[in-house]
Amino acid sequence: MRWAPGPLAENTKLAKVAVARGVDLEPIDRLEEKVRMLVGMIDRLRAESARASEDNARMARELESLRNRVAEAEGTGVELSTLREERDLIRTRVTEMHEQIETLNL
Repeated sequence: MRWAPGPLAENTKLAKVAVARGVDLEPIDRLEEKVRMLVGMIDRLRAESARASEDNARMARELESLRNRVAEAEGTGVELSTLREERDLIRTRVTEMHEQIETLNL
């Protein structure tokens, strides 16, 4: 088997050639730093997006729960009105019956 240079050896060789030719590596270093910053920003944005999606799902569940509670409260309000009407009707009947009893007991 023959020895073949790997990627690290090739990068080192290219760096030496670049230095030997007098190529300025500072712009490349700045570009590398900017790329690293962008990768970090993308990671943060992905995490924020995931949190926002979770919050959105949680809020949608809360909204549905609140809508159900409102519907239930409206149903309770209707039932309460019906019961009040029945109470008034019974009160009227009892008053009429009481008046009839009073007339009988002259």
